[in-house]
Amino acid sequence: MSTAREQPDPRATLRSGLPDRYLTPDDIAVIFKVPKETVYQWRRKHVGPPGFRIGKYVRYDPAAVHAYVTQRTADDRTAA
Repeated sequence: MSTAREQPDPRATLRSGLPDRYLTPDDIAVIFKVPKETVYQWRRKHVGPPGFRIGKYVRYDPAAVHAYVTQRTADDRTAA
C-alpha cells in the first residue's frame, strides 16, 4: 500500500473539466509535450497560454489554457 499521493495526468484533468488547482509550468510542459524551458520561453515572448505569478511562482488557470487551445485550433482551421 502506497502512502504517497499520486498526481493526476494534467491532460486528463483538462479533458474532464476544470481541475481543483492551478497548473504549474511542469503541467503545461506535460500537456503540450514540450520541455519546461519552452514553457518559460513562451512566457518571456508573450506567446503560449497566459500565466500569472503568485509570489515567485508561475501558475496557469486551466480555463485560460483551455481557451488558448480552443483559439489556436480555430485559428489553424481558418488558416488552412
